[in-house]
Amino acid sequence: QVQLVESGGGSVQAGGSLRLSCAASGYFYSVYCMGWFRQAPGKEREWVARIGSDGSRMYADSVKGRFSISKDSAKNTLYLQMNSLKPEDTAMYYCASRGGRCRTPPRSADFGYWGQGTQVTVSS
Repeated sequence: QVQLVESGGGSVQAGGSLRLSCAASGYFYSVYCMGWFRQAPGKEREWVARIGSDGSRMYADSVKGRFSISKDSAKNTLYLQMNSLKPEDTAMYYCASRGGRCRTPPRSADFGYWGQGTQVTVSS
C-alpha cells in the first residue's frame, strides 16, 4: 500500500504562485509513475502533470510553461510548482501514483493510489 498526503493549497490572486507537495509513504516501487490531477466543481477530474521514476515529465497543454512537476526521492515527496495562476486553475488538486511505467496519455484509471486532495483557489 502507498499512502499519499498533499499539502500546500490555498487562495491566491491571479498571477500568483503556489507549490503543492505530496508526501509518499508505505510501499515503494522501483519503477513508478506519479502525477497531479485536478477537479473543479461540476467538472471531470483532469490530468495536470506526471513524472516517471526515470525523471521523464509530461504536462497538460493548459498548464505547460506555467507548472513544473518534480520529485525529491530522498524525501519521498512529489511537488507541483504553479506559477502565473489563472482563475481557471481553481480546483481540488490530487496527487496520484502507480507502480510501473507512466502511460501516455495519463488517465486517472491508471493510478491506483490517491491522496485526499488540496484545494487551490485563484481569484481574479
